[in-house]
Amino acid sequence: MPDILAKLRRGKAGPEGAQAPDEKDPSAAADGGKDAAAETAAKPAQPARQGPRARFGAWLGRPMTSFHLVIACAALLITLGLTMVLSASGVHSYDEDGSPWTIFAKQVLWTIIGLFAFYIALRVPIAFIRRMALPAFVVSLVLIALVLIPGIGHLSNGARGWFVVAGFSMQPSELTKIAFAIWGSHLLATRRMEHAGLKELLFPLLPAAVLALGLIVAEPDLGQTVSVGIVLLGLLWYAGLSLKIFATSLVAAVSAAAMLAVSAGYRSDRVRAWLDPDSDLQGIGYQSRQAKYALANGGMFGDGLGQGTAKFNYLPNAHNDFIFAIIGEELGFIGAAGLLALFGLFAYTGMRIARRSVDPFLRLLTATTTLWVVGQVFINVGYVLGLLPVTGIQLPLISAGGTATATTLLLIGLIANAARHEPDAVAALRAGRDDRMNRILRLPPPVPYSPTTLDSARDRLRGRGDKPVRKPAARQAKPAKPAKPTKAARPTRQATRQEPPARQRRTDAPRRPRRTEEPDRRSDRGRRNPVPADGAGRRARQNGDLKGQQRRDPRRSDPRVRTLEGQRYG
Repeated sequence: MPDILAKLRRGKAGPEGAQAPDEKDPSAAADGGKDAAAETAAKPAQPARQGPRARFGAWLGRPMTSFHLVIACAALLITLGLTMVLSASGVHSYDEDGSPWTIFAKQVLWTIIGLFAFYIALRVPIAFIRRMALPAFVVSLVLIALVLIPGIGHLSNGARGWFVVAGFSMQPSELTKIAFAIWGSHLLATRRMEHAGLKELLFPLLPAAVLALGLIVAEPDLGQTVSVGIVLLGLLWYAGLSLKIFATSLVAAVSAAAMLAVSAGYRSDRVRAWLDPDSDLQGIGYQSRQAKYALANGGMFGDGLGQGTAKFNYLPNAHNDFIFAIIGEELGFIGAAGLLALFGLFAYTGMRIARRSVDPFLRLLTATTTLWVVGQVFINVGYVLGLLPVTGIQLPLISAGGTATATTLLLIGLIANAARHEPDAVAALRAGRDDRMNRILRLPPPVPYSPTTLDSARDRLRGRGDKPVRKPAARQAKPAKPAKPTKAARPTRQATRQEPPARQRRTDAPRRPRRTEEPDRRSDRGRRNPVPADGAGRRARQNGDLKGQQRRDPRRSDPRVRTLEGQRYG
């Protein structure tokens, strides 16, 4: 019977005598399992499908994302601005010069100059920018002073604030804004510390700002005055001014702007037209009313590019201050909202760069200039919509204005340069990782941030000075060895043996002479010389000197100022 069963099993195994690995050859089964596992491991792992949110987050985490966003925003704003200037200025230009291309051609020329300034700001080293900050600011102040001289400065729209050469005008107050932002950022970054005093933040920044504001008010130009005020408040906020003092400064700035607004006749008329739009519909309130009509005519999708009617001498300055009304009329609510979303993306990118920068100068400069651009957009759109009085501030990169366009492109170049100096971007570019935009522009690799020798020494000294001063008797970590007494003061062996315990000595017995201050690190004089018998008096004098030093040092005693590090940039 067992023989029959064995024959039947051999027959089921096949003609070749193949055996089941699990029954006949256990080692073969093990080898087969190992081969299967090896084949499974050799197969590449299938990547998990990422959703749109995960892919967008991965794209935002790339080293050069901020740089690409700045370039994209600038390109879109320039394209839209030139298109709308051509559409809004054709009729006015034809009436003035007989050609519909005059204003557009000047805007293209100033855009080319601005792009050249953008490229220079993108390539220039950060150290060179900081070195030239003060001379540039001084030169801008000299230009503002020269433009006030009759015969040199050109009078237009009630303000003497332009140089006109060969038909091209240049407004030096635009240069003053960017120069003041760069110099102020350099000054506050140089004085960075854990607890900066209020005096060190305000001097000489505030007197210089008052001088620049006084010269601009003398033109007079309320719009540029407000812009310089925005730059000053941005510098103080991001430098660490306390909220209470900043709120007080903001109220003072708004009050000063209100006083300036009602000091002159044409400015007070604008405020009166804003408070009561229906008081003079054919006079001072005509421009604001026509801007609202243009926005209403546009509707949701607009009348079409170039098909608006407000630019046919119905809306004054349609190509300049009130170009947002033309955008709303021809592109509708969708186009106007898209433009505001584009500026919102620019604001996000600027604050992102400020947060990711390790250089205090770049943090202050990027955050302040971003706030400046966003503030100008808010004021321009606000008075076009009737929410604010007319101040004459242009829409950045959109309105026709040569100097304003060039300076805006210059500061965008500085922001893009700061984006290239983010730690991740520096590491990627210096490691040789290919970036198409940097290769096209032929940009040099960025230099990593490293504090200067003076800044490092200053930080070390301030770090030592910020250590809490404790009395020598309260130190419990490592008691100082008593100095070797002289022969006259040396106790006998009997007195040493009968010495009471430590706690009892503190209250009953007189203390042995001990060192009361830490020995000087620069010499071992404290280790060799004992403290004289009047150590208590000397200790009192030393403590008094330390207290006086604390009172004299505003960096340690003034709690009204926040730190430069870890500020809120968005």
